[in-house]
Amino acid sequence: MRIQDQIRYRLQQLNEAEKLILLNVVCFVLPLFFKTIFFLFNIPSGIFIGWFELSARWSDLLFKPWTLVTYSFIHSGFFHLFWNMYLLYFASRMFLNLFSAKTFFNVYFLGVLLGGLTFMLSYSIFPAFQNVSPIMIGASAGVMAVLIFMTTYSPDLEVRLIFFNVKLRYLGIALVLLDVIQIPYGNAGGHLAHLGGAALGYMYVRRLDQGVDIGRPFEAFVNQLLGLFKKRSPLKTVYKKTTTTNSKKNPTPQEADQKKIDAILDKISNSGYDSLTQQEKDFLFQAGKKN
Repeated sequence: MRIQDQIRYRLQQLNEAEKLILLNVVCFVLPLFFKTIFFLFNIPSGIFIGWFELSARWSDLLFKPWTLVTYSFIHSGFFHLFWNMYLLYFASRMFLNLFSAKTFFNVYFLGVLLGGLTFMLSYSIFPAFQNVSPIMIGASAGVMAVLIFMTTYSPDLEVRLIFFNVKLRYLGIALVLLDVIQIPYGNAGGHLAHLGGAALGYMYVRRLDQGVDIGRPFEAFVNQLLGLFKKRSPLKTVYKKTTTTNSKKNPTPQEADQKKIDAILDKISNSGYDSLTQQEKDFLFQAGKKN
């Protein structure tokens, strides 16, 4: 097996949360290489990172709206990354046992967005932050959204913390209180962003209890956005035909081919075009040419 195939196979074994964690690790490592290149050419490394950090100034957001999401993929150091990813892994294992990957991403990224907006609003409203224009990085708001979602949905579930068990409700309360009392002692914007993410996780569950998934509009928007970048298939249109109960016991070659086409189209519907084998892609291509 080629190295590329081995890597692809390993990636396919990861769940969605683990892939998100891997992406965060990649986004942490790559800037280190860029920083070396910038150093050698005497280029300020802040020029590169500045395009992804979230600024507290609304004028900056106007020209760099993507930073409301990209800030969550940038971390200041190894332990900043490690603890965020550890908590995300811990929470996602419980989350994905109960909910779909789409719901997980909705909660996580809505937490990132609300955390970022909470950070910016705080520096616009509170006098303590006047004449200060900091930047924010880190996935903590999204991680807090997933954690508080689970502590709200399953408050009596017990988890092991070193030497003793604790209910999720108490873990969630402790995390929120820690952020509140640490605001005056540094990284105030970050702690406020955590509270924004926590509020999103709490509200998400409460609305689910009322039969409303507040992540659906966000999911629809992301699907439309991704649809703009999807590669168009080179195949001509191949339609799936319905079969009747009076089908022949010995199907003709045309009927056998149509049955195979139906199976391939079902696979595309469930897993996407990229999930097809090369043999299936070739077969579908030839079938499209015949129509």
